[in-house]
Amino acid sequence: MTDSSAGMSPATLSLEKTDIFEEGQDGFACYRIPGVVVTASGVALAYCEARKFTCADRGEIEIHLRRSVDGCRTWEPARQIAHIGPRLPRNPHMSEEKRRKNMGGPDEQTVNNPVAIAGRDGTTHFVYCVEYMRCFTMRSDDDGLTWSKPVEITYAFDQFRSDCDWQVIATGPGHGIQLRGGRLVVPVWLADYREDAAIKRAASVILSDDAGVTWRRGEIAVLDSTECIVAELTDGRVMLSARNSHPCCRRAVTFSPDGVSGWSEPEFAEDLLEPGCMASLLSLPGTPETKKPFLLFSNPHTTDRPHRDRRDLTVQLSRDNGRTWPVRKLLQPGPSAYSDLAVLPDETILCFYECGRPEASRRHGRPWAYGCLTLVRFDLEWLLEGKD
Repeated sequence: MTDSSAGMSPATLSLEKTDIFEEGQDGFACYRIPGVVVTASGVALAYCEARKFTCADRGEIEIHLRRSVDGCRTWEPARQIAHIGPRLPRNPHMSEEKRRKNMGGPDEQTVNNPVAIAGRDGTTHFVYCVEYMRCFTMRSDDDGLTWSKPVEITYAFDQFRSDCDWQVIATGPGHGIQLRGGRLVVPVWLADYREDAAIKRAASVILSDDAGVTWRRGEIAVLDSTECIVAELTDGRVMLSARNSHPCCRRAVTFSPDGVSGWSEPEFAEDLLEPGCMASLLSLPGTPETKKPFLLFSNPHTTDRPHRDRRDLTVQLSRDNGRTWPVRKLLQPGPSAYSDLAVLPDETILCFYECGRPEASRRHGRPWAYGCLTLVRFDLEWLLEGKD
């Protein structure tokens, strides 16, 4: 674990960066797909996919977690938390692009796409997939120290089959949310790789109205899209932002009155670039000083779509529920990719993201955004540069 804030220019001294997971650490080839939440008591939980043999999206992959009880200044050792038990068969379905790559042997198991929800009552819900075809949930009542046994909730995805007879499912990645009324909402995506598929890709949600005991599907929110994230707005609506391959290279966004149905016609947000990469959303209620609510967004600020060109992780701010994004600041120059946002009780903002280092790029022989998973702490004063 290293602190990379030392030696930064005066303009960026407010940024405090710590590497939480590093490639090659503890016998794992790399760590990807970061997520972060802060529990009701202020404990930060940083989690990810620990990829054992290669950095491929499938293979021997575990879910690892680290906890911080002191505002992300120090971190407990990493530990495996999800799907420790009977191994499940591999999913034979994947895109042609992935078939051309090494996705691991028949005895390997992919545990993927971790998503946590920090409930206001102190419960932390954790949802994840196995082999992109089964979904499970667990819960913790002690800030991620211990977890319940996994319960399978693939039935919620089976409810989508009348619209999309999926071959692949995934949650998030990133984090889910609890609405003000108590509803739990997890962003999800589905894919069917058959040529004659009615719907080949779609983004939606699964939700629970009984504190995670049972789950059901929401309406399809965005077609031709995959990884997505949700946030509750000040007026009670839910915004969903989805990764897509549209040539305009902008994020697809849609709004629902309840986070379940009535999704608006998807739009492409002019201010939010889309490089074919996961992104994060976070609602902030506003500080005691400003009394203003904000919406934050993070992703690589580029329209270059090759994965080797993922770079310049940026955070943006909206004051009008995601319609415009007038504030933008660079968090990580150079190779950087997936990210997730959270906030501490003292209003310190967290961004947990995939980060490259020059030595990692030299080692891999190309720009490499996956050398480590880094957590950066900053505040609204840094983001707004002291402006209202």
